[in-house]
Amino acid sequence: MSRAYNFAAGPAALPEPVLRQAQAELLEWGDARASIAEISHRSPEFMRVAAEAEADLRRLLSIPDDYAVLFLAGGATTQQALVALNFAAPGQAADYVVSGHWGKVALKQVQAYVDANVAASGEADGFRDIPPASQWRLSKDAAYLHVTANETIHGVEFRPEWGALPETGDVPLFADFSSSIASEPLDVSKFGLVYAGAQKNLGPVGVTVVIVRRDLLERAGQPRADIFNYASHAKAGSMLNTPPSYNWYLAGLVFKWMLAEGGVVEFARRSAEKARLLYAAIDGSGGFYRNEVASNVRSRMNVPFFLQDDALTAAFLAEAKEAGLLALKGHRVLGGVRASIYNAMPVEGVRALAGFMHEFQQRRG
Repeated sequence: MSRAYNFAAGPAALPEPVLRQAQAELLEWGDARASIAEISHRSPEFMRVAAEAEADLRRLLSIPDDYAVLFLAGGATTQQALVALNFAAPGQAADYVVSGHWGKVALKQVQAYVDANVAASGEADGFRDIPPASQWRLSKDAAYLHVTANETIHGVEFRPEWGALPETGDVPLFADFSSSIASEPLDVSKFGLVYAGAQKNLGPVGVTVVIVRRDLLERAGQPRADIFNYASHAKAGSMLNTPPSYNWYLAGLVFKWMLAEGGVVEFARRSAEKARLLYAAIDGSGGFYRNEVASNVRSRMNVPFFLQDDALTAAFLAEAKEAGLLALKGHRVLGGVRASIYNAMPVEGVRALAGFMHEFQQRRG
């Protein structure tokens, strides 16, 4: 057996060099004479791992010094609830742009804590487009404006870059970047807070990165246990309680790999090439395959598509697996097919998928 091309949406493929390094270091890490999974998170050895991971992520994403970086458990969905508890007063309005399934989930997490205002939604059109910013209905004096940078299921992404967002004045912009972070340069200073589950572009499932402007940590927010307080986690260096240390270590290896490969500028180039190849295979099929997302907001990371004859979908997925193309089944919300082409997916993998799509159409079309 050999490793196949894994198009899973998350947990997603990890870079093979990272897996090989983790394999080699699993039994004994450095001179610790124990596995990195076994040593204390407060030991000098792991403290160095944590410090290097933060420094590498700051370098990778050009994170300004006035932003804290947290490595937390709980996933992006937990952060969706915590942003309201930390940054909105009880009953205060918070604005949400709902561009897909995960935008809806983010909204659901906070409705018990804030006066959640849907500033815009693409649901009426089946989340095939994002309403233009000129049509957003923003609240006066909202605690924040929340957007989902890339919708993993519906395959819509804010394109072109973030210059199209409205001016929000003193209202900070919060964004879920779980499935597109580190895929291109990002001006972090445009955001008050960015969060991302690691299991797509940054590392394994089980650790979440939160990047937050330090002055926002001074907000009173709502009554909450200390373990739900971002300021407390920042003060404790993300070690207020035992963190997901092995996952943190693996994420650190991914950061080093991305830097060695050329950083976000290089991954932006690769992402553009992979997306071009896959959308060309879909659009050039004469309707045998179709992607229903408006072309100006098509995701570079998650590409859902459908076969002209849905009865062929099961055969497509089965034969793709036989060809070494894994995890292409569409999410249950949409069905069809979905290819997630994150940073760890090489261009060769997308070429293989495009070739298989053409060959399948030749036989079944």
